[in-house]
Formats: sequence, C-alpha cells, structure tokens
Amino acid sequence: MANKRVDEPTGTETVGHEWDGIEELNTPLPRWWLWTFYFTVAWGLAYTVAYPAWPMISKGTEGMLGWTSRGQLAEELSAADAARQTVAEKIAVTDLSKLSGNDELLQQARAGGAAAFKVNCVQCHGSGAGGNQQLGYPNLNDDDWLWGGNMSQIEYTITHGIRQPGADMRQSAMPAFEGMFDSATLSALVSHVRSLSKLEKPNAAGAVTYTDNCAVCHGANGEGNRELGAPRLNDAIWLRGSSAEAIRNQVLNPKMGAMPAWGERLDPVTVKMLTVYVHSLGGGEDFVEEPAAPPVAEADGQE
Repeated sequence: MANKRVDEPTGTETVGHEWDGIEELNTPLPRWWLWTFYFTVAWGLAYTVAYPAWPMISKGTEGMLGWTSRGQLAEELSAADAARQTVAEKIAVTDLSKLSGNDELLQQARAGGAAAFKVNCVQCHGSGAGGNQQLGYPNLNDDDWLWGGNMSQIEYTITHGIRQPGADMRQSAMPAFEGMFDSATLSALVSHVRSLSKLEKPNAAGAVTYTDNCAVCHGANGEGNRELGAPRLNDAIWLRGSSAEAIRNQVLNPKMGAMPAWGERLDPVTVKMLTVYVHSLGGGEDFVEEPAAPPVAEADGQE
C-alpha cells in the first residue's frame, strides 16, 4: 500500500508494485462490463433454480420448471414414432403395384426397408446385398432371381421363407448324384454345364447326361425354373461358383440354402418395406399380369 502512487500522465492510481521500472495502473473496469458480469451471475443463479443443476446425495435438483433432458428425448421420440406411424399406415393401405406411382411414399418405404435389411438380412446377404457364393446366399443386386423378381414374388419369398416348415414356403431340393456317375461321365456333365455359359466348348456326351438328369429342373438350355427355384445355368451369374470343382461338388453333394419365414417375425408393413428395398437394388422386375384363362368351349353334343 505504501508504494501506491498516482500516475501523473493519466491521473490513475497504480497497484503498488513495479518490475524493471514498469508499473501497473489500477484502471477500473468499464461500467458496461460490470453490469454484464452482474447480469450473467444473476442469470446463472436463476438457471440453477429453474433447471436441474445441483448434484445431491441420491439425485440432482429437479428445477422449478420440471424440465429434464430425458423428458425432452421422450417427447422427440414420441413425435418421431407418430410420424413413422403415419407413414406406416399409408404404406399398409397402398398396394405394392401402386407404390411406384407415389414417389414420396416409395422413397420412405425404401428407407424403412434399408433399415430393416441392416437388422435382419445382412448376416447372410451382406451389407451391400452382394450375397455369399461360398455359402450359397444369392446376390440381390443382379438380374438373376431364383423365385421371381417382381415385388409380389419378392414379398412372397420374404414372407414365407425358403425351405422352412410351413404349407406356403418356397420348397425345392436337388438330389445328390454321388455314386451315380463314373469319373468320365461326371467330367463330361460338368463340361457341358460350363459350356451353357460359354465357359467351355460343347460336350456331346455331357449334353446327353444333362438332358437325362438335369434338364427337368434347370431347363433344356440351362434357363432355370423359378417355380422350382432352380438356378439359371446359361449366364455369367453363379450361385455357388462356376469353376469345374464347384460344379462337381454341387452335383455330387448339393448344398441347399434356407431363409426364415420373415412373415412370422416381422409385421406386414416391415415386410412390404423390405420388399421395396430389395426390389430397388438393381435387379427388380416389373409386375407381369397373369394370363387370362382360355374360354371353355361349349359342348356341341358330339362325343
């Protein structure tokens, strides 16, 4: 205190200490700054009274307004659920064949299906729906469909599953030809199957074996049969591999994939959204009207 003095040029008292000839002036704070500081102190006190702020032994103070972050989150989630419910109701009452005419609803259904796919389907079909050739899970991005690729067919497959118990499931089986062919016959058959997709030259002996044993399901030219879930063999898309070894193993000891009946696990709207998403991945087909039944000719009285 004894070292304090008044600085002559400014008329301001010093704080009473100096370093290397430099002294600090005791300049008062601007009044506007002081009033701002007082306001923030008052605002902070009011905030701690109005909102949860002070930690106690078992819980914090609740605040006079009764607000909590949990409560706000619950309100936001409730509003989001209500919005989703509205969309779900619209999707539920819209026929699959008419969804494509409503771009906004179709986009919402696709987004919902993408979310459901990540939860229920990526374990087998992969995050990008590319499938798994080693395990026989189909790639859903290409144009090959075992059971049909329009929305109605995809919805049926998702709902009822493949090779699962139930009257309406997709069901098929390929017999094991282990021990039925000698080595030369088997090699010729494998060569013929590969020739259907231009991987090898035609094999006449293999063609005969194929016609006698395989054409009934896979088609005379390897075009497949969707009613039986028999894969197409005359293109570049293979369910379990196109190598001679992979084809030989599948002929001798076929491995058949399975898929749960998701209609028993998911609600109909989720199944419909999954259908839209899978259909949109790249290989989805248009609806095909079923041909009308031919008219029945009237009897003419002749035997």
